[in-house]
Amino acid sequence: MTSQHMHESGPNASGEGDESVEELLRGAHVRLLALDSLTPEIAGALQYARVVAEGLVFAYALDRPTSVRILTDRDVERVDIEALGAAAYGNLMRVPVEHDEVPVEGGVRLHTVYGDSHFVASKALYLSEAVRQTTGEPLPDEGALVVVPSRHNFVYYPITDGSVVDGLNSLAAYALGAYEDGGKTALSPRVYWWHRGRLTSLTAIDPDTRTFSFDLPPRLLALMKSLTRLDRAGRLPTRMAPQAPQNGELAHFAAELIDGLAQDSARLGEAFSAAVTLAHARCADDPGAAHVDTWYAWATAVQLGCARFTGAEPQECHLGEDLVVSLPALDAEPPADARGWLDALYLAVVCRKMDRIRRLCDVPLERLREDDSVDAYVLHWIDTLQTYLSNGSMDDTVQALTAAMKASMPDAVTHAPMDFMNQIDYQPVALFHRLITADHTGFAATLTEALKDHADFWGTSTAPRARVALGPLAMASLAFDWDMPFNRQQAHLPTYLLNRERIEDI
Repeated sequence: MTSQHMHESGPNASGEGDESVEELLRGAHVRLLALDSLTPEIAGALQYARVVAEGLVFAYALDRPTSVRILTDRDVERVDIEALGAAAYGNLMRVPVEHDEVPVEGGVRLHTVYGDSHFVASKALYLSEAVRQTTGEPLPDEGALVVVPSRHNFVYYPITDGSVVDGLNSLAAYALGAYEDGGKTALSPRVYWWHRGRLTSLTAIDPDTRTFSFDLPPRLLALMKSLTRLDRAGRLPTRMAPQAPQNGELAHFAAELIDGLAQDSARLGEAFSAAVTLAHARCADDPGAAHVDTWYAWATAVQLGCARFTGAEPQECHLGEDLVVSLPALDAEPPADARGWLDALYLAVVCRKMDRIRRLCDVPLERLREDDSVDAYVLHWIDTLQTYLSNGSMDDTVQALTAAMKASMPDAVTHAPMDFMNQIDYQPVALFHRLITADHTGFAATLTEALKDHADFWGTSTAPRARVALGPLAMASLAFDWDMPFNRQQAHLPTYLLNRERIEDI
């Protein structure tokens, strides 16, 4: 292991080129260098080196018993380049490191990887493999935010949920302080986005004032906006409280919000979200939806979902436990909330409320397209449902469905996390495809897969949305009404909603 007190020599140090090829391969490591540390003389001797991200240069270095030396063009010319690359990567990944999780403000936990070696920070180039080696856990498909303030450490934050904004701010503050304290080992004060093997700088530095700001690429900005919105809506498992919320508390919270709509109708979205949460949470204790209080929660969610997008006449909302509140008359002011509309429609389909389905299908698609937190596949899916459930032509339905399927390809998805898209968002699309092609065997198999994906996505989370696979339940309700054969007794499909036995007048 190379000590941090070892001498580091430049490319023109004495003894350069004395090593054999075998010695070069045995001691070569991939090395990150600070671009602003390279003098014209040094850069001239490193023509093979390349900039891999703003402020960072990829090079090779030789780890010797008493020093570290940057390899020059003359060194590299003596060695087969592929053999050198493989040896340098292998040696780098064998550098020992320590790993800690550091809690910071906002509930964020940063991951710090550190060690005595001059090469620890260079592992950030291969962040996915370095994290897997160190923690045994993979990085999410969306990658991670990472900083390399000194040669001896890197700090990263996986992009998994809406706390990514706090993670970005925390990393930026840490990187700047650690860089300024790094002295001769300082590497970079920037925050980078590691994604699919590439580092992209997120930090803009004004050369005149030396002030720092963020300059986020559109893809990351869209992803962060989507994650924040998904997280706030309780659609992600990563930030849920360890204990499930109590149904009584949820019911009274929803009742307070509904009761206040007469004075502040702008909180209708919050009331709808609370009702959806309650409907799902009731299924924790009543997974089959056999009890009347569970039905009341689902019925209220239907009422509020339809009211949010199509307006409402005055009506009563039952929340269970003899809790009844009045929903005032509300004008039709559909918000630009594509996934909220899907929730409202799924609920209406599950509860077989055809009049509300028709009203929801009349919501202008152009209004929902104003939601800039979703990918195109979500909007094409809405178009598919509106076309089909409004008795549009099958040709138009298939055209919209095909567009949704094409837009869900990995390269086309820029907003949603890939695991959420694959395991939650896309499953109703796949089921609907089997449905309209009357593929009975395919539908049954796809439904079972969708429910497994739902369970895998939520894991051990006690979040209310973990209880019911709402989209698949809606598609299964359509299939049930069409007498399609499939297993009715499956987890996350409330039996007495699916088979209509619990469904009553709203």
